[in-house]
Amino acid sequence: MTDWRATSGPAVAVRRAAMKQRLRAYFDGESILEVDTPSLSASAVSDVQIDSIKVRCELADAPLYLHTSPEFCMKRLLASGYPDIYSICRVYRDGELGRNHQPEFTMVEWYRLGFGLSEIILDTQKAIAAALDQPKLADDVLTLGYRDAFFDSCQIDPLLASIDELADAANADVGLIRLLGDDRDGWLDLILATKIAPSFAADKLTVLQHYPASQAALAQLCPDDSLVADRYEIFMGPLELANGYVELTDARILSKRIAADQAARKQRAEPVRPHDQSLLAALESGLPACAGVAMGLERLQMVHDKTDHIRNVVPFDFETGNE
Repeated sequence: MTDWRATSGPAVAVRRAAMKQRLRAYFDGESILEVDTPSLSASAVSDVQIDSIKVRCELADAPLYLHTSPEFCMKRLLASGYPDIYSICRVYRDGELGRNHQPEFTMVEWYRLGFGLSEIILDTQKAIAAALDQPKLADDVLTLGYRDAFFDSCQIDPLLASIDELADAANADVGLIRLLGDDRDGWLDLILATKIAPSFAADKLTVLQHYPASQAALAQLCPDDSLVADRYEIFMGPLELANGYVELTDARILSKRIAADQAARKQRAEPVRPHDQSLLAALESGLPACAGVAMGLERLQMVHDKTDHIRNVVPFDFETGNE
């Protein structure tokens, strides 16, 4: 018989609703406007680390894609003259399922006009503290440079180390070496997840900032060091809660990054899908200087509820349709 029952009970939903109320209260106090954006798009994300879910719609001439983030439309709003904005919405990513991942989850995303890296990091710390109802959490935060974290944990320079040195730092066997090959960022992500993040304090926030330029995504490069980007992530223990950056506003650079992503997808034999021409047009018309951050609501609740599996904080676990 099919198990139709909810994965979690009403007490979990009560805590989730309270977290959303506290977040909205924080954003309201900062005069940040709540907005809604479409979930369906004719374009998909180009980032090689993220896979969009394709869907069919009889009203459309071509396949549509469920958004992986409200980012692109929110930037179009900013370019249209909107003030600071935030969104709490469902997003969708293919190929992501595990203790910390579901293909469908809730993202909290917001943008602050004129903010630099230190300002958006502090803003994120305060938002997390508000969501978790731990106001003092934002007062005791460890901030690390990405490069320093690799030096301290593995005695290697992530920007200069050879692939062999990265494989050694990861204690890789022959199978893993064959799998990752020359994928430098793949090695760095693996080392971060298995060697560095597990050492972060479980009772405080850790900010990891200035990721390599190769992992800039849609962030601007650091004005003081073009080898790194004005991008950061915030962790509680080993769990990543938020990913943010000072936004890239140059359409020409964005176009080059998209082309590089698409080339990498071809090389990996991964789907190459239509990219968002409207986002490029928005940047060409003038995206104001801003910084933004994306945060997973379920992961915040995992911290709040002291659980190590995402299924414990969602009303229904991911259902594949296979019994």
